[in-house]
Parts: sequence; structure tokens; C-alpha cells
Amino acid sequence: MSIDVDLETRPKLRKQERRKQILLELRLRPHVRISELADRFRVSTETIRRDLEKLSSDGLLDRAHGGASALVSGQYPTFDERAAARVEERERIGRLAAHLVQPGETLMVDSGSTTLQLARFLAFDGTPCTVITNSFPVAMTLGQSETAKVIVCPGDYLPSESAVIGTDTTEFLARHSVDRCLIGASGISEGGPSETVRGFAAIKRAMLRQSTESHLLIDGQKFGRKGLAQVGDLSDMTSVICDHAPAEELANSLRQSNVEVLVAR
Repeated sequence: MSIDVDLETRPKLRKQERRKQILLELRLRPHVRISELADRFRVSTETIRRDLEKLSSDGLLDRAHGGASALVSGQYPTFDERAAARVEERERIGRLAAHLVQPGETLMVDSGSTTLQLARFLAFDGTPCTVITNSFPVAMTLGQSETAKVIVCPGDYLPSESAVIGTDTTEFLARHSVDRCLIGASGISEGGPSETVRGFAAIKRAMLRQSTESHLLIDGQKFGRKGLAQVGDLSDMTSVICDHAPAEELANSLRQSNVEVLVAR
């Protein structure tokens, strides 16, 4: 016996579920078209276009003509690979950044090998603070401190970074306001900080928006580098914490943007 199913009677998916289905579709094939998705989900092409724009801004797909494409994995080192390099420099930066945090402050800390050093020194110093993070290593490190309260963001797990990303993460961050955020980046140039790891630029932008003061923790080897996705402008930051001073051109741009450069000796 055959059963006829009227597809028009299927309930429409909610926005978040529809966007998850779009990402699942991109795991199965490299490109999807707006018209196809609109037919499949029985919504307008404008609705799908808004879905794709949001997912693109969250770093989860690449917009393409008439649709979207799956992200192409690059050769950027994994979290573990980065954490094993330039350890002494990262420790100096993390220690100085930790000294900026005042007892009782609220913080947002993103995923990164240098921000992990910050977490180590906050835990070691026993600084009372509340920390919102998308990084499991940062959360576990701060979890060893009896004086730190840790809040872990929801989101889609990114195994190579031991962190969560995506729309759930950025929307969670948007519901909180903190005294300061401390973030890393793949590079910084006169145009501002940028990011190579997929999905991270959106997380950093959300943290910058929700913080009274914003600090970029970055080692000097990343000066002048430009990652795939722009995080923001230089003026979005309160300070740059680094292991050596930037070259004259970048230093002038930071000065003109009223960004303080703190060198960890």
C-alpha cells in the first residue's frame, strides 16, 4: 500500500532549525542555491537570503552568486599547534593582560593560545571575576580558581579549536554586557584586527560590541598580517597587548585611533 504525503502540509521550520538544515546541506554538497532552498523550506527567497547573510556574518559559510558555498579549510595551525609555539612570548602577554583585570570585574574571553595564558594567570593570581567564554580550555583553566565564576557559551563545537562558534554563540554574547573583553586575532594591520579560523571573527565582533573596554592580545609576529575575515577597526579597541612594539606605520595608525600599546617585557 502506498501513502501519498502532501508536502504542503508539513509544518514550516523555525528560523534556527532552518539555518541548521542549510549548514547540514552544505556538508553534503559544496554549493546551494537560494531558489532551491526557498522551495525546500517553503519560504521566500528574501527569507533565505537573510538566512545566508546571517550565517555568513557568523563565519559559517561563504556567500556566492545566487546562493552559498561551504567554507574551504585553510592551512592555519590548529589550537594545539599554536599553543606549543612562542610560549614565552604568550606567557608575558597573558601575565600583563591579567594585571589589567580588577577584582569583581566581568569579562569576555575568546578562544586562543594567548588568551589561554591570560586565563592561567587569572587563575594563579586568584582574581575574583566573572568570565564568559567560548573556549573550553579557557573555561577549564579558570575553573581551577575558587574565585572565578565561568560561563560557557552555547554553540556549534569546533574540534580543532576546542571552542564553540555560530549563531547560538553570538546571540548568547549579545544578551550580556561586561566591563572588558580580551581577545586574540590571526593578524593586525592598519585596517584593524582580522581572523583566519572560521567563525571566530563573528565571536570577536560580538565581544567587542558588548564590552566597555576591549583588549587585543597578540604577539608581534602577527603585525602586518591580514586574515580572511575582518574583526573590526583599530578604533574598536582600547589597547593592544603585545611582546614587542609594532613598526612605525602600524604604530602611527594605532596612535591615531587612540589605541594604547602595552608591551609585555
